[in-house]
Amino acid sequence: MSTWRPVSRPPRWLAWLPGWVLTLLKFLLWGTLGGALIGFCLALFFFARAARFDLDEVEAMPARTTILDRDDNPIEVSWGSSRHLANRQDLPAFLVQCLEAREDARFFHHCGVDFRGLARATVRNLKDGDFTQGASTLTMQLARNTFEIREKSIQRKLLEIALTLRIEQRYSKDEILTHYLNRIYFGAGCHGVDEAARTYFGKPVSQLSEGESAMIVGIIRGPHLFSPARNLDGARAQQSEVLDRLIAMGRITAADKTRIQAQPIEIIPEEQRSAERSYAVQAVRKELDDILDALDIRLDGLVVHTTLSPGWQLTLETDISNCLLEAERGGKWDHPTHQQHTAGSSPAYLQCAAVTLESRTGAVLALVGGRDFLDSRYDRSTGARRDLGTAFTPWVAAAAAERGKRVLPNNVMLTGRQIGPIETARIAQRCGIGGPFQKTEDLFRGSVASTPMEAAVALTTLANRGKRPSPFLVSRISNPSGEVLYTREADLSQAITPAAAQEATSLFESVGVSRCFEGHTGSERDAWLFRIGPGGSTAIWLGFDTPEKIAEPAPLRALLDRLGERLSD
Repeated sequence: MSTWRPVSRPPRWLAWLPGWVLTLLKFLLWGTLGGALIGFCLALFFFARAARFDLDEVEAMPARTTILDRDDNPIEVSWGSSRHLANRQDLPAFLVQCLEAREDARFFHHCGVDFRGLARATVRNLKDGDFTQGASTLTMQLARNTFEIREKSIQRKLLEIALTLRIEQRYSKDEILTHYLNRIYFGAGCHGVDEAARTYFGKPVSQLSEGESAMIVGIIRGPHLFSPARNLDGARAQQSEVLDRLIAMGRITAADKTRIQAQPIEIIPEEQRSAERSYAVQAVRKELDDILDALDIRLDGLVVHTTLSPGWQLTLETDISNCLLEAERGGKWDHPTHQQHTAGSSPAYLQCAAVTLESRTGAVLALVGGRDFLDSRYDRSTGARRDLGTAFTPWVAAAAAERGKRVLPNNVMLTGRQIGPIETARIAQRCGIGGPFQKTEDLFRGSVASTPMEAAVALTTLANRGKRPSPFLVSRISNPSGEVLYTREADLSQAITPAAAQEATSLFESVGVSRCFEGHTGSERDAWLFRIGPGGSTAIWLGFDTPEKIAEPAPLRALLDRLGERLSD
């Protein structure tokens, strides 16, 4: 049998090349064909996945965001139901230029995907070993916000690109621009540029000045961080960056920037724009904004589950209000009363603040920031830092017991001197009291300041055998389809020993099923009531916004006694 085989020879025009070069060329050819085949298959796969999404969602605005109490009953305030939507003709030309400059300079010239920018981002990602650089166009951002594509990965980016190309095929550039600006989050509970314009500046988007347009576009990258209602300096810095981008693109001159920045910008005060009707819901909104910003969640139509207990909230509000009204009607009240208050003026009547925390978790069951939310939206539960006076005694006892010293129930000065003010302050801080602390023996008399929220945390630490909680109001957040986006569990840390906590709570007086401790400053300008009971620990502060004497010691103690009895029933 013949063993002859034909010899495969390269074409004559390649015969002069060395053999190893020919081998390399073969590998490159087959590699290119293989890569093209893989790319084609990936494109088919992700376009098939993208085809499952309903593009009608792009123009369908989501439902309102709703807040629920711990029993899953809707709280009085929800928002988003009266959203204002902008049409393309409502958008000022300068605002559109700002958006191009800041977010997508080639928006009107690419197919939805800026492949040049994507290539640069890919190189940076490969160098950094992560996927933080996304080169997202406006259309890609619209796809991501519409269909809740949040994780940062190659798979997510490929799906996002496929969805983006579908959106570009279906909608015009003007429609994409309008849907984008109607959907994205601008902070302060505002979804959509027209809602944001009305909230921040008190006017529709069509009436925005050049300065306001540049500022509102600057919000987009950090709606919580750069909200002009919370951080006007930060918002102005973002406005400046937007204008600098316009200068770099040749749209405006440096003189134009100076002129635009000189335009007056008036931010609507919170009391005129806020939709909340209670301190508790206002506090929920603030915590929710922090969470959404930290997780980069820009969706509307959320369901927010809170820790607020309707029973605790009603009891706390009613009992405090009734006690203070009785005091004002008692005939020997030398201060303006709540009934005498003139709407629109600063409240001069006796104020209050209170927080109830669930002892085992630190969940906020009830929060009162003042006597009347319509008169003053200032939340004293977290903002009023006032002296504790004799109400600080339990933490002097806890500090002494923590260091193995004897607690003298009727002599707080001798109890504190055993370890000194510095160590007492350090242990009180571990329990949750923020200070500032006096560094002298005056500390033992209560020369230390605290907010009602801090006092509630420190009180719960004592009630929970020395375990300090981190207070929270939002327990869970779900999107409109029911997917859980966020959950919060109890976060406890051992601040002091159980024995030290028990020594401190032994100073509390039994009132019904609860134990209470009262205290006030020597000048009677601030009064405190602490209550430890089944399931919850409550800290209550009484005083005036401009500190002055509340009452003589005996009537003040009688007021605190009545309040303690009401809360313990």
